[in-house]
Amino acid sequence: MPIRENLAANLRRLVQRHASVSAACRELGINRTQFERYLQGQAIPNKATARLICGFFKIDENDLYREPAAAAASDSHASLRQRLYETMVHPPSPAIAGGTYFTYFSVPGRPDLLMRSITFVQRETELVTFRRVTRWAPGDSQGGARAPGNHYGVVISRLNWIYFSGINSRPTGEPSIIAVQWAPISEPVMVGRAIVLTESGPAFLSAIMRRDVTRISLKQAIRMAHIVRLDDPGVDHLVASLAREA
Repeated sequence: MPIRENLAANLRRLVQRHASVSAACRELGINRTQFERYLQGQAIPNKATARLICGFFKIDENDLYREPAAAAASDSHASLRQRLYETMVHPPSPAIAGGTYFTYFSVPGRPDLLMRSITFVQRETELVTFRRVTRWAPGDSQGGARAPGNHYGVVISRLNWIYFSGINSRPTGEPSIIAVQWAPISEPVMVGRAIVLTESGPAFLSAIMRRDVTRISLKQAIRMAHIVRLDDPGVDHLVASLAREA
């Protein structure tokens, strides 16, 4: 199909999202008569106008001229991604403050151990994101890089549960999800469950999250992200108690 026909078909599809061709032209700042020539396959916009059109419809310039079926499929995928994202992050916003949180996971087959990760939570108005760092040992010389986790994701709230949904930025690229609630006690601590990758594959683990109120540095926090013993004096007593109950 000639490039002009591709352009015309793609523009007609894109314009359907708007109230009318005239409305789209007004928002674009393009003469209606000239735009009609593009819609009829009679002309091709210059580089500056093409960039203006692509920016308005939020597409790449290649999508403006490609075969209509391929462009529609690409457009559909982009719309689906946008709808999924908007559905995930729409209100209510999770009831959690930004800051550093110690996140503890049970260790399968080892009730005497906990995996202590560090979760950094950031709030930007209604959007809440996080980064979670996990290591198997205190230092790289002791195996700290053996199974690292460096998860990034969003925090959402549904039905009184707070969900941390993320992807590991390491080459493994596995997803993880943690669902926690504020515990019905006077101390501010969250408890729940997590699906994370272990050495034997995905596992369903107990999870405990507690905010750091001492304001330790980023380097200190990451240094603390490793396996700890439940009876380690450095482990919060409330966390140890909740872990034993779990």
